[in-house]
Amino acid sequence: MSDLVIRPVTTKTDKKRFVDLAWDVYKDDPVWVPPLKSEVLGLMTPGENPWFEHGEAAFFLAERNGRPVGRISAQIDRLVLEHMGPGIGNWGMYEVLDSEKEAGPALIATAEQWLRDRKMTRALGPISISIWDEPGLEIQGFDDPPTAMMGHHRPAYEAQIEAQGYTKAKDLYCYALDIRVPLEPLAQRLIQAGQRSSRIRLREVEKSRFDEEAAIILNLLNDAWSDNWGFIPLTPSEIAYAGKKLKPIIFEDLVVICEVDGEPASFMITLPDINELTRDLDGNLFPFGWAKLLWRLRKPRVHRMRVPLMGVAKKHQGGRLAGQLAFMMIEYCRKNSVDHYGASHGEFGWVLEDNGGMLAIADLRGSERSKIYRIYEKAL
Repeated sequence: MSDLVIRPVTTKTDKKRFVDLAWDVYKDDPVWVPPLKSEVLGLMTPGENPWFEHGEAAFFLAERNGRPVGRISAQIDRLVLEHMGPGIGNWGMYEVLDSEKEAGPALIATAEQWLRDRKMTRALGPISISIWDEPGLEIQGFDDPPTAMMGHHRPAYEAQIEAQGYTKAKDLYCYALDIRVPLEPLAQRLIQAGQRSSRIRLREVEKSRFDEEAAIILNLLNDAWSDNWGFIPLTPSEIAYAGKKLKPIIFEDLVVICEVDGEPASFMITLPDINELTRDLDGNLFPFGWAKLLWRLRKPRVHRMRVPLMGVAKKHQGGRLAGQLAFMMIEYCRKNSVDHYGASHGEFGWVLEDNGGMLAIADLRGSERSKIYRIYEKAL
């Protein structure tokens, strides 16, 4: 008789054990970057994460002889049902110790049953907790540390998930490149033409009015990404929450908005790879981690930058102007990343595997596809 137990997370102690399990899973993985525990707990907490205003989630621990050996979340998002179709539920935050054979299948089955009990007919995962958090399972790029807000997973998970009947729904790509190299001549000509145009104005965000700037950017995001697979619009409270979380790691010369004829038309957010600044904190901001991080954020010097979000208003997509705006923003942030932050490399992503416009922009001279994250699906 198996001594494996799957049980729901119900107490603060359960939540702590759920979060801390990752330290056991990745203790021998040299590229894993410990997440900030407060961030993971916040993601899971109604009243703190505004996702719970339109979603519900359950969290489960697998225990053997009282010791946590695996975990999973299961969630239903009313906006997913509205925008992706009825009957779609999600699961994520999947982790299992390498020594475990039973826990993975049992956890996935538990999440599936939770979804079935709520009349869901299709599961998409892993998504932790929404498409805007950490979507997909890493299936390529295990030797490279993850950048800020991207996941890192054990290679064994791919086979574990597929053994439970899951098949690919969509792949998400990340691209890496040496940003010390200027953009190619064709892109430079487009940039120079844009700089001469009286219609186009590229500007940095103003942190002194950050709430207003964040609303402009995230409303542009909702418009620019609205036709993408898996797109779920950010609600006003999620926009405010995202702005609050991003503000400490936003630097004015790395976040730009392009206006066309006086209207916001595109945006690009570039971030120093915060993982480089938090890796030695071991997930803890207290008692001294917070002070260390604040000091490092005063004038960060990093090896790598990441572009997590970029978009062009829908009415400008599909034409020459879209590429022109994109290259203007890329070159501006590329140069500042090198000159002001000492960065040498960048990561662009994630990008949907079938988003031709963004893939064309990501395929810069010298760039290479560095990571692939896969979202799986299964009929329930």
